[in-house]
Amino acid sequence: MQAEGEEEVICVVLTDEQGNEHEFYQDMVITVDDKQFAVLVPMEDCCCEDDDCDCHEHDEEEDTCVIARMDFDENGEAVYTAPTDEEYEAVAAKYDEMFEDEE
Repeated sequence: MQAEGEEEVICVVLTDEQGNEHEFYQDMVITVDDKQFAVLVPMEDCCCEDDDCDCHEHDEEEDTCVIARMDFDENGEAVYTAPTDEEYEAVAAKYDEMFEDEE
C-alpha cells in the first residue's frame, strides 16, 4: 500500500538490439502533438513493491534517460516503442524547456 501523496513506480523492461533486458522506471510523461512519451530512468537492481527496498535510488552520474513513445494496445496497456528522430527532438526540447523554467 502506498502512502498518501506517493506516486506508483511504473517499471518498464526494454530489450536492446542484442536481446539484453534493461529495467527502467517511468519518471514522467510528456505529451507532444497528442502523443505521449515516457522519460525512462535506469533502475539499478529490481522492480519491486517492497517499501523497504532502495532499488529506486540511482547514481546521477551514470544515468542516462531514455525517451520512449507510448502506444497503447487493445487493452489500454502501454507499449513502449522508439520515437522517430523528429519525435525525439521535439520531446527533448520540451523536456529541456521544462527544466529551464525551474531555474
